[in-house]
Amino acid sequence: MPTPLSPEALRGAPKVLLHDHLDGGLRPQTVIELAEAHGHQGLPTTDPVALGAWFRDNADSGSLVRYLEGFAHTCGVMQDEAALVRVASEAVQDLAADGVVYAEIRYAPELFTERGLSLEQAVEAVQEGFRQGVAASDDRIRVGALLCAMRQNDGWQRVADLVVRYRDAGVVGFDIAGPEAGFPPSRELSTFEYLRQRNAHFTIHAAEAAGVESAWEAVQLAGAERLGHGVRLAEDIDGDRVGPLAAYVRDRRIALEMCPTSNVQTGAVASLAEHPIRRMHELGFRVTLNTDNRLMSGVSMTSEFATAVEHFGFGWGDLRTFTVNAAKAAFLTHDERRALIQDVVEPAYAALEK
Repeated sequence: MPTPLSPEALRGAPKVLLHDHLDGGLRPQTVIELAEAHGHQGLPTTDPVALGAWFRDNADSGSLVRYLEGFAHTCGVMQDEAALVRVASEAVQDLAADGVVYAEIRYAPELFTERGLSLEQAVEAVQEGFRQGVAASDDRIRVGALLCAMRQNDGWQRVADLVVRYRDAGVVGFDIAGPEAGFPPSRELSTFEYLRQRNAHFTIHAAEAAGVESAWEAVQLAGAERLGHGVRLAEDIDGDRVGPLAAYVRDRRIALEMCPTSNVQTGAVASLAEHPIRRMHELGFRVTLNTDNRLMSGVSMTSEFATAVEHFGFGWGDLRTFTVNAAKAAFLTHDERRALIQDVVEPAYAALEK
């Protein structure tokens, strides 16, 4: 008989996380302590429970602009090497405690340079924090970093250079983040050509705040291997009819890094009831389940699993598929992906489904 889908069982299930922002996942107590230590002003409260609630309430506005306002505080306290090491280490430890066995955590180095850190110093501090977090978690988790360029700024190429330079130090890929509408991948297509020529991986935030045209640019002009969110690709689906772009994404097995709670909070979809994850899963898309911003959204991978079960009727077999999908789409070598699936994911889910 299958293991009941209880909170304890969901927490213990192995999870593969592809879309998690470092500056969106701090512990509230850490924000408070770092703000006090570094003179960051303007926190709405210094009570950790109330602060966590403030971030969640701000995210629940239904506006991506409002959702992003909380980052002024998290990025504001992440401006020196010690703070970056601490935040990165705690992020890894929190994910490991939540059953995550492989995570790709993304961050924009340029957001951590307001007090004089170089891009290189920011990257090296975060990577050191990841190493410490893995060691503190008894190597129960493996972590890769995705470096983001802010799409509204220039300098995508500088970040792409860092991806290539720090590939052997745990940086596994590139992303563009920030306001989607008005800042398409076509702004700097040369960056993506550079990455391809150097055999570097990249994903692109697309079809979240903008529609199908955003996904088209990410896939057909830039050549994205995955789509960050990709939820509005559903606009190219009408019942059982899958439009040409959606069919291309599905048939090429381009993974969708879906984040249901965040997608509702940012207004990408109106409600969980209207979220297309179930339909796209049924149609054979490579759907993956992710957190996006654990602090802002007040979520964990376990809570997103619980949401998937409660609101979409998913069972162990579906959660297993999402996890395998994520492992297949991870920016790892073929042998590493195969080992992750065969040695970690499949045996655990087989035991849960008995």
